[in-house]
This record gives sequence, C-alpha cells and structure tokens, in this order.
Amino acid sequence: MNPMFWLNLAVMAGVTYLIRMIPLAVFKKKLENERVQSFLYYIPYAVLGAMTFPEILFSTGSVWSAAAGLLIAVVLSYLEKGLLTVALSACGGVLAVECLLEYILPRFI
Repeated sequence: MNPMFWLNLAVMAGVTYLIRMIPLAVFKKKLENERVQSFLYYIPYAVLGAMTFPEILFSTGSVWSAAAGLLIAVVLSYLEKGLLTVALSACGGVLAVECLLEYILPRFI
C-alpha cells in the first residue's frame, strides 16, 4: 500500500484519540459550574444543526424541493412525530416536488 495512506491513518487516529482523551485527562472531577454544564450539554445539538442545515438546502435538485422537505420535517417534528416518520415524509415531499418541477410543470409552460 501507499506509505502516505499509513501516515494519514496514523494522523487521523492520533487526532481522534487526542480529542477524546484530553477532556478525560483535564477534567478529573465532576464539573460543578452550571453554566459550563449547560454549555457542554447543548454543544452537540448546535454542531449537528450547523453541519446539517446548509446541506438540507443544497442537497436536492432545486431549492424549492429542499424547502418543501424542510417545511414538512419542521411541521412533523413540531407535531412530535417519530424520527422515521419525519425523515420518510420529508424525503417523500422532496420527491414529489422534484417530480412536479421536472415532469409536470414543463408540460404546461
């Protein structure tokens, strides 16, 4: 195999290990500060949202179908539906709008 592959693998493994090991080594006792606890509690949600939201808008053939899928997902989430229901309904909405934009509307224009 390529020696560069093994170097890249070692660097990625080291970085991944350090990211997980440093908090365990630094914070040996329980955190008592409520602000720090609150901050650490919400970080995963904020990072996931920041990574996911832009991809939602630009992952389909048009912004209109992406907006339709997002709207369906937000409404069903607000109504406290399950994850599978929300995901499948949003995908179905995107598919419906994509078909509408690609096959049905061009015939009338």
